[in-house]
Amino acid sequence: MSRPQPLPPDLIDPLARVAGRVRMLSTSPIWFEEVGSTSDVAVGLAERGAPEGTVVVANAQSAGRGRLGRSWASPPGAGLYLSAVLYPPRPDSLLTLATGVAVSGALVRATGLATALKWPNDVFVGRRKLAGILAEAGTAADGRSFVVLGIGINVLAAAYPPDVAARATSLETELGRAVDRGLVLAELIAAVDAACVRLREGDAEGVLAEWRHLAAPLLGRPVEWNEGETHLSGIARDIDAQGALLVDAGGVPRRVVGGEVRWL
Repeated sequence: MSRPQPLPPDLIDPLARVAGRVRMLSTSPIWFEEVGSTSDVAVGLAERGAPEGTVVVANAQSAGRGRLGRSWASPPGAGLYLSAVLYPPRPDSLLTLATGVAVSGALVRATGLATALKWPNDVFVGRRKLAGILAEAGTAADGRSFVVLGIGINVLAAAYPPDVAARATSLETELGRAVDRGLVLAELIAAVDAACVRLREGDAEGVLAEWRHLAAPLLGRPVEWNEGETHLSGIARDIDAQGALLVDAGGVPRRVVGGEVRWL
């Protein structure tokens, strides 16, 4: 396994500036130039009892992944790849949605770029994906349940594989200028921290309201999905209090809680 390296100089000052706004997550992340997956590293640390708020960040991943076993293209220097260790006091189905709200807010503060959210875990600009979120649960050696929250953000235009390039975008592509990745990372940690605190303090309704606002460009679009062997389709209308997607399937309400939803 790769060994951690010192934080690059361009990350140190921005992280120090947000430290006073952060309550749970570390602003002194563990940094790798390249690693298989930041989430694999974070899971290993959590299994061994790493403190809550441990953050792992990498300049590149050779085996980054997204939902449903998909890979996440992580070329060197092209993005920010972050995973954080959390020990929620109870299962929280809204954690991924709250993180999406946090990512969108962090990008506005760091770059001015407005984004939209797509259920359950994608950050989009128009019809191109800019960032993704993956939450993975496990159990530490001391019996505590943990969640590793993984986030990947495309920062620079990069030589992505053709299938990825057709549906991905980056901060610099959308803005047409260079981006301070240290500021993006710092605002991301601060925003995710604030989202986690909001959920623990009981502000689920506020988080859901912000998610609905950011998802407004995509709600109302046709979707399709499978339930077992049954193919279903309808119009995405809303989310419920547990974060499930609510779909109007030809006048029949459907509640989608997992699996792959294809937005048409």
